Amino acid sequence: MKKRVLIMGAAGRDFHVFNTYFRNNEQYEVVAFTATQIPNIEGRKYPSDLAGDLYRDGIPIYPEEQLERLIKNFNIHEVIFAYSDVSHEEVMHKASRALSAGADFKLLGPKSTMLESVKPVVSVCAVRTGVGKSQTTRKVCKVLKDMGKKVVAIRHPMPYGDLSKQICQRFASYEDLDFHKCTIEEREEYEPHIDMGIVVYAGVDYEVILREAEKEADIIVWDGGNNDFPFYRSDLHIVLVDPHRPGHEMKYHPGETNLRMADVLVINKIDTASPEGIDAVRKSIEAVNPKAMVVEAASPIFVEDPEKIKGKRVLVIEDGPTLTHGEMTYGAGYVAAKKYGASEIVDPRKYSVGSIKDTYEKYKHLSLILPAMGYGEEQMRELQETINNCDCDTVIIGTPIDLTRIIKINKPAVRVKYRLQEIGEPTLEQILKRFE
Repeated sequence: MKKRVLIMGAAGRDFHVFNTYFRNNEQYEVVAFTATQIPNIEGRKYPSDLAGDLYRDGIPIYPEEQLERLIKNFNIHEVIFAYSDVSHEEVMHKASRALSAGADFKLLGPKSTMLESVKPVVSVCAVRTGVGKSQTTRKVCKVLKDMGKKVVAIRHPMPYGDLSKQICQRFASYEDLDFHKCTIEEREEYEPHIDMGIVVYAGVDYEVILREAEKEADIIVWDGGNNDFPFYRSDLHIVLVDPHRPGHEMKYHPGETNLRMADVLVINKIDTASPEGIDAVRKSIEAVNPKAMVVEAASPIFVEDPEKIKGKRVLVIEDGPTLTHGEMTYGAGYVAAKKYGASEIVDPRKYSVGSIKDTYEKYKHLSLILPAMGYGEEQMRELQETINNCDCDTVIIGTPIDLTRIIKINKPAVRVKYRLQEIGEPTLEQILKRFE
């Protein structure tokens, strides 16, 4: 008898786990996905053209809140946990829910889910969301490009639209972003690569994506999302740790997996972290992965018009996932507001509307910062309305993209930019010389 399976996910690793392990596996029947974290993903189907011949009607996606009922109603034998940036304690709460309803609870690891490339792969991942993966990935791409390599970045999935149209997406221009109706979160990851002349692939089926990317790449850079481990087997696995959140590197799934797997560990933000935080992270590295090379780095910030901040009442907008499931209470925009002498950081909560207001209800740790939520056109409109409702002098944009390209802001705005800067040796350039 086939084992009946439910996959718990968030529109990313869950689909990859299905594609690589379950899609053509006649020992199992995947009855359902559950979804969390991503608005409006539940109530849809994983489509038949992605699910394969064993699933001609596709696979339904339900809210995670229904987990126990689904296990009982569908006689589920195994629950597969397949999403990231969750505390170890929370993972076991999920496990307890599955076990109490009668099902087994499982995690699938690298041997079951990693794909092999015919080209060298450098992966950039992290122990938490919001550590600085994106700027580090850009630095890695620049170093490799300067070495004369044709670099293609493959980004961890963010398929929040029509899954059948997102099987394999290629981004080489802003027009490509518009054509694929990219969300703010997608644009934050793709635009900086495009600005550097780096082609980016993403989507749903990461074997199809890999084979397309291999056609135009000398080397592939896996641009990791959240604190997930790579979908591809890496020749060099670079992982960032955050001294602003010391101890988290050992307390979150699968961030600790990345910590233990890493060939290179980057201690980022040492310019703004406390000595105690930096020391705690170093002790974690020494305890579980002392053979890894360690790079120390800063994330200096700068703005082009600091006079628009000094003495002004400002609204600070930060990267959405960093604040929400990354659990940070501030980011580069907040640092810029303090650095350049804002007179007040305006609380955006009383001006928020719709799903933005709901975000503050769900993530209680947020207060003075506005997360750049934009998972669809409606949410982008609500973000725009929230910004324009706000009584402030200046909007500080701490996201990696220029929000004014996609949102009409009715007051002066300044962008905060930041980049990775290694301190001392080894540098990433020295480490990446192995690919010359």
